Amino acid sequence: MRRPDRTRPLARRARLARLCAPLLVCALAASLVAPAQADPDEGPSRQDVRDARAAEAGAADQVTRIQDALAAAYAELDAAAEAAGRAAEAYNGARWRAQKARAELRTAEAKSRRAAATLEAQRETYRRTLISTVGTDLDLSAFTALVEADGVASLLADSSAVDRVQAALQVQREAYLVASDEAEEAEQAADRAAARATDAASEALAARDAALAAEADAADTARAVEVTRTRLVRRLASLQGVTAALVQERRDRAAEAAREQARAEREAQAAERQPAQADPQPVAQDPGQQPDPQPVAQDPQPDPQPDPQPVAEDPEPATPTPADPPAPSGGASAAIAFARAQIGEPYRWGAAGPDAWDCSGLTAGAWRAGGKYLPHYSVAQYEASTPIPAAALRPGDLVFWGSGGSPSSIYHVALYAGSGVIIHAPRTGRPVTEESMYYWRTPDFYARP
Repeated sequence: MRRPDRTRPLARRARLARLCAPLLVCALAASLVAPAQADPDEGPSRQDVRDARAAEAGAADQVTRIQDALAAAYAELDAAAEAAGRAAEAYNGARWRAQKARAELRTAEAKSRRAAATLEAQRETYRRTLISTVGTDLDLSAFTALVEADGVASLLADSSAVDRVQAALQVQREAYLVASDEAEEAEQAADRAAARATDAASEALAARDAALAAEADAADTARAVEVTRTRLVRRLASLQGVTAALVQERRDRAAEAAREQARAEREAQAAERQPAQADPQPVAQDPGQQPDPQPVAQDPQPDPQPDPQPVAEDPEPATPTPADPPAPSGGASAAIAFARAQIGEPYRWGAAGPDAWDCSGLTAGAWRAGGKYLPHYSVAQYEASTPIPAAALRPGDLVFWGSGGSPSSIYHVALYAGSGVIIHAPRTGRPVTEESMYYWRTPDFYARP
């Protein structure tokens, strides 16, 4: 019986080990070189978290920079529009001064013509008096030489003529001299008025050119800002993973909320100040209006206007009356109705209707419908009205914005419609609208036509 050979399986295992050794070495080397793969069940690594946080912070910084850039673009647009509005009212002022200068020139020329006619009449009367008294038929040239070369003194020194002419000529001579002085003064005044009219016309032309340039600059800025806005909104939408329309909607809602909060804060401050204010002094009433029988600070029936639109922040607190007295029946009601009928019509500098308006053109047209003349110039409208405090505002009054503490700095005007709301022609790109009195910043002056 043969015994089994135990060496053969061992040999086969040895040969298998020799064949697999290189494969094991390669696998071991690969395991040492290749990075360890994270187990998906264990979650992100610390490095993943750090990378994600860095990416989030970078995106947030980009969002902040984009939002700042958008705010700067809108501020640039507002500044350009305001500059155009100032230039437009400067043109209105120059045109108004030119109109006044032309009116003064016409008055001065008419006065000069009347003075010249009076002088000629006095000259003829004086000549006839000489002829009838002295008995000499003086022709006009001889008479002129007589009165202008001290001929009257020579004539009166003649003893043969003194008794006959002295009494008769004295009155006529004085009247002639007065007429001569008045004619000379009137002529000089006409010359000065003509010079002022010429200067005013040149000023109006220069102001018109400046307004045109400012309008063009504002339009260029608006186009550039729109391009910038579109680009920035798209970038912001990409960073936030939403649509551009949604980004713009969110921005509009945030701005509206900020304006609403600012408006509420102003009104709260005004309400706190109101009890401490003295009763406003009575102001001149419009003959076509009924006097207001109620105190200014009370209003049992407030003006039923819609809630004012939210407004931008303003570091200066406003001081309006919390409630307005009812609109007087008469000019103010007609003015408000006229202005409200123009809502939606475009702004155009220098325009006073019927289909386009600037700020002072609208208020002038409104109060013309209310039976009162106002110049087409905001400063002149303030000067033609009765200044009032903010607490005395009532529908139909005028609200002004200026660049300084003097009324001469006024460059925008609106019609107060009640309940903190105005109707005005804001600026290029914005039509006639009805909105909060604090849509921009606190007004500087108030007046009643």
